[in-house]
Amino acid sequence: MFDKLIGRSPNFEAMLRSARMVASTDVTVLLAGETGTGKEVLACALQQHSPRAGKPFVTLNCAALPESLAESELFGHRKGAFTGAVGNQTGRLQAADGGTVFLDEVDSLPLALQAKLLRFLETGEIQPVGETRSERVDVRVIAACNSDLNEKIARGEFRKDLYYRLNVVPLEIPSLRERGSDVDLLLRHYMAHFAGEHNVKPSQFGKSALQVLHAYSWPGNVRELRNLCERLSILLQGRVIEKENLPLEITGAAAQGGKSVFTLPDFGIQLEQVEVDLIRQALTRTQGNRSQSARLLGISRDTLLYRMQKYSIDL
Repeated sequence: MFDKLIGRSPNFEAMLRSARMVASTDVTVLLAGETGTGKEVLACALQQHSPRAGKPFVTLNCAALPESLAESELFGHRKGAFTGAVGNQTGRLQAADGGTVFLDEVDSLPLALQAKLLRFLETGEIQPVGETRSERVDVRVIAACNSDLNEKIARGEFRKDLYYRLNVVPLEIPSLRERGSDVDLLLRHYMAHFAGEHNVKPSQFGKSALQVLHAYSWPGNVRELRNLCERLSILLQGRVIEKENLPLEITGAAAQGGKSVFTLPDFGIQLEQVEVDLIRQALTRTQGNRSQSARLLGISRDTLLYRMQKYSIDL
């Protein structure tokens, strides 16, 4: 499964090295990263390279759960526990007994359910809705979020104790715009993959298209790139794809993003000082909020913290 996580950029490879070490253990993992970076693919890889490989792997998108049904989905319920409960239902945690449960967008869980999830993580016991007794299940938990949990904690939307219990080993998948030459690697991989999958003549990107795709910020990350490759493989099979063949939303955004926002003075600059100054400006503008500052600078929160430590910036 790790072979589905394609990339050679230093930050991506560092994350993969950590993930391979974590996979062989039973430790709880918290995955962070923007939408489309591949958190569920990574969760599957962790399962398949763990002692629980071959055991149940149960996924639950917490954001898609109606609040009234969330507890029942997670812990199960007994017949007659509430209106509409016409029979017993096995919850996701019970269904994953012996294996792994992946809680995607865990930050979307209601606060009341967060408390019950915390109790499960601490005791290994679940209590279905309408049941008077608890039962023990053996489940490894991998959770994921695409928002800053520290900000949600500050707003009272996420329990701090649950965060610490989930965040035993954090793994952050870098966004595609932070992965440099991985764009080329992924484009080649997916164009070849979809040519084979759909049995069409392989296409390739010309120089003008590659220039646009390198300048594009990929807000949908690898998922967006993958979808683009599948579309173009089918619609432009066997052709050299140039700039004019790309969707307008990509060429327009890339053109806008490619405009110079800084003119290098004739006397030159001290690049390190410029970086320090921009970091300080971002922190001042956000009143010291690291996550918002990182977004203003177009980098991850971890990258910002690393550079603050590197330059001894403390605001």
